[in-house]
Amino acid sequence: MQKRIFCLRTFGKFVEMKTLLARVVAYWENLPKWLKNKYTYVTFAFVLYLLFFDQHNLISQYKLRAELNELEQSKEWYLEQIEQTRSDLDELLTDDEQLEKFAREKYLMKKDGEEIFVIVHE
Repeated sequence: MQKRIFCLRTFGKFVEMKTLLARVVAYWENLPKWLKNKYTYVTFAFVLYLLFFDQHNLISQYKLRAELNELEQSKEWYLEQIEQTRSDLDELLTDDEQLEKFAREKYLMKKDGEEIFVIVHE
C-alpha cells in the first residue's frame, strides 16, 4: 500500500503540506512583534471601516465638501444680488426720474394720452 502525501499546488509547483506549513511558520516568526498583536488587526479593521464603510466615510466627506463649496459660492452670488437690489431700491426711492423710467419699462405704465408699443425681438 502506498503512502499518500498531501500536496498543494502553489505557483505552478507541487509542495508538500509540511514544507508549506514550515514556510508559513518561518514567515510568521520573521514578522515584527507589533504585527502579531491582535489589537493591531482590530485597529486596522476599525480604520478600514471608518474610511470606507461608515456613514461618514471619505467618499461622502469629499462629496459634502464639494457641495459646501458650491453652496458658499452661491451664497456669495446671492449676497451680491441683494446688495445690487438694495442699491437699485435706494436709487428708485431718491430719484423720481428713475422711478418713472422703471415703472414705464417694467410695468408698462403710461401717462394720459400716450400710447405704448411693445416690440418683441425674436
